[in-house]
Amino acid sequence: MSALEHRMLALAGLVQALAQVRRIADTGQADAGILATALDSVFRIDAESPAAVYGGQAALRPGLLLLRSYFRNEARDPLLPRLALAVLQLERRFSRDPMARRVHDGLLALAPDARRLDSTHPEVLAALGSLYADTVSQLRPRVMVQGNPHYLGQPGVVAEIRAVLLAALRSAVLWRQLGGSLWDFLLRRRAMLAAIDTALA
Repeated sequence: MSALEHRMLALAGLVQALAQVRRIADTGQADAGILATALDSVFRIDAESPAAVYGGQAALRPGLLLLRSYFRNEARDPLLPRLALAVLQLERRFSRDPMARRVHDGLLALAPDARRLDSTHPEVLAALGSLYADTVSQLRPRVMVQGNPHYLGQPGVVAEIRAVLLAALRSAVLWRQLGGSLWDFLLRRRAMLAAIDTALA
């Protein structure tokens, strides 16, 4: 697999997580399987490959399909690209900030509970949400999530959204570590689409 194809997996992980953020904010509910893929990735800090971060390339198919639809200008949610750009910009501030170490240490401390209970257990979601609120939320400008006020007023829903945003940020960090740059979207769009098609084949 080429370096660009590896980067597309990380980008698929990002948009797949953020699509769940949008879904949770609008409906109060996540897709259980996609939620697990996102949250499990947060705890796979030293995975052997980009695909292994997500439990295998097949788990990223929804994100790859989403990416392909956006690159083909066929997508239906105009807010998702804006949210993705906000997280990619947040990653630059986060990675240069000392709090990145606090997040790393916080995830290591939570990992035993995630293994014992499951990464999507309400206690783990609440802990991940608190970790995000205490660290990443302090960076400016904050990532703003729009949705149904009824759900956005519920503490459990807010914690779940923050936990999935942490997963999206993890994918953004991986994307950058693999050589990703915002210039890719301007200069390598056709090559990125070809890499997505290869990953989906």
